[in-house]
Amino acid sequence: MQDTSPGPIAQRLERIRHGDDPQVIARLASGWAVLGDRQPGSIEGCCMLLSDPVVSSVNDLDESARAAFMTDFVRLGDAVLAATGAERINYLILCNQVPELHGHAIPRFSKEEPDRRRLGPFEAYDFAGARAADGADRDAELIIRLRDAIVPEGGSDAS
Repeated sequence: MQDTSPGPIAQRLERIRHGDDPQVIARLASGWAVLGDRQPGSIEGCCMLLSDPVVSSVNDLDESARAAFMTDFVRLGDAVLAATGAERINYLILCNQVPELHGHAIPRFSKEEPDRRRLGPFEAYDFAGARAADGADRDAELIIRLRDAIVPEGGSDAS
């Protein structure tokens, strides 16, 4: 029998909808921009775009929803660049461990060790052992910078 209970992304969306997620950056056309749950020290500013509604894959979206998701994903990357001073963004849509559509926008910096810079972020850094994001305290200023960078003047956000 297939497990039909909500997965981690669906559970997080419920918390977001109830105003119970301090890592929310903004509501975008395709979903929610959030600070990632784990922040490795050398690449702090890792963010995610969570599709709302939840689907298994970008391939499950119609053409306009696909375009919206990918546009929002790059908008989030632009905000991460602006807020962190990163050199580039690694964009990852894997959905292997969590089969619910979400994308990772991970900043990469020129100050990283050269051997790590050549690897993908999940190979180069221990995300499971990294510090937890703290949007209510330690990361509050970063979230404000991200929010300011992603939401155009006169736009709305989740704050």
